[in-house]
Amino acid sequence: MSKMSTERTRIALNGPTMGTRWSALFFAGSGFDPAPVRAELQEAVDEVDAQMSTWKPDSDLMQLNAAPVGKWLAVPEQMAAVLRLGLEVGRASGGAFDIGMGDAVTAWGFGPDPAGSDRIRAAMARPRRHAHEVLEIVGPLVRKSAPLVLDLNGIAKGYGVDRLAETLQAHGIHDALLGIDGEMRALGLRPGGQPWTIAVETPDPERRAPHSILALQDAAVATSGDYRHWVELHGHRLSHTMNPRRGAPLASSPASVSVVAGNCAEADAWATGLMVLGPDKGAELAKKHRLNVLFLIRDEAHDTRSMSVGPLFGEELEKGPGIGALRGLGQATVD
Repeated sequence: MSKMSTERTRIALNGPTMGTRWSALFFAGSGFDPAPVRAELQEAVDEVDAQMSTWKPDSDLMQLNAAPVGKWLAVPEQMAAVLRLGLEVGRASGGAFDIGMGDAVTAWGFGPDPAGSDRIRAAMARPRRHAHEVLEIVGPLVRKSAPLVLDLNGIAKGYGVDRLAETLQAHGIHDALLGIDGEMRALGLRPGGQPWTIAVETPDPERRAPHSILALQDAAVATSGDYRHWVELHGHRLSHTMNPRRGAPLASSPASVSVVAGNCAEADAWATGLMVLGPDKGAELAKKHRLNVLFLIRDEAHDTRSMSVGPLFGEELEKGPGIGALRGLGQATVD
């Protein structure tokens, strides 16, 4: 066999989705045509967006939001699976992750419309029941037993990454790095047998720089933070993460929370829930559920320290400056 026939070419594909871009990186033999794969990857994330977007008035999610209380509505299988996972993480997190925050998200200006004072007051005054207490799912059928406005922004991008992974695997590609807006999933290994390296960003809105490096194989990582997505209201910068108890953005939180899990939708949901809980209660819950979590915590002097939990990070540890190599699903280097 000639050398030419065994050479592998680096393939980097990307496209628009959910207000940002998806990416796929893998290696293929010479003569590989990436066009059909790119088309199917785009179709996969377009399908997720069409079902779960709050920015598309005709999405399946918005139709469910508009459905009367008590009415069963058939939803696509993919969306039903995401709703089930959202409710599962909601129960496990004690409601810290709640897919029923759509009214608050919209009121505070994190949806298609700007923030509105009347809507903010209504969102904060509304007696709240968690989505896992209100939403019923039987197969593809869903109904609300009480008024509820769903928002899947804390899980849909992660699920979109998982759909990218499934699409590549259907093409026989089992080694790849996939992402949407920083939510990443590693399939297999790089050529040469090395894990894929993924940076956890320094929580600084003014610059992009790596804080930590994860080297992962067959695992996903999602990060929730206070430094990329926000709105300014009356001169105050408000993070996009909602406190389900208040119907308002978090008043205080870690700078970021990164969760490593087997799939990206689960990592995405847990990152949001642990952001809400904060490092103390969040770390306790993460240990209970054997989650792999990296908290980045900003002090009053705007210095950042890290606290990590889980088998990947050697159970639980707290680190200031320095470097540690930690093993589990892969390897993590925390600076």
